[in-house]
Amino acid sequence: MNFAYTIVYVPDVAASLSFFEQAFGFARRFLHESGSYGELETGATALAFAAHELGEMNFPDGHVAAHSSVKPLGMEVGFVTTDVAAAHGRALAAGATEIAAPVTKPWGQTVAYVRCPDGTLVELCSPMGS
Repeated sequence: MNFAYTIVYVPDVAASLSFFEQAFGFARRFLHESGSYGELETGATALAFAAHELGEMNFPDGHVAAHSSVKPLGMEVGFVTTDVAAAHGRALAAGATEIAAPVTKPWGQTVAYVRCPDGTLVELCSPMGS
């Protein structure tokens, strides 16, 4: 078994793809012609977005929409970068909301958190041991 992808359910797949391209520099891998599903080039594991309507089909009892939740959901997507402060600034400039400014943790790693317009919680962090 291998970890193939993470899917984030969002109100507007194309808008989420565009935001992640602008804020984090990822390239678009795929957007279905229906606009209900898309993926980014993120390495071996894909980051994908699906419309809430697909979530409604997949989860008959419903799901929590991250964009309408007052607080961030209890899960995050983590991106490793050598310049957390610059990545944090770029995300804010693209429309993210700051959850936590860059800070150096006791173990030496620099970490920041932002919330994307679609509600996704993103951790920006330096490589461990850097």
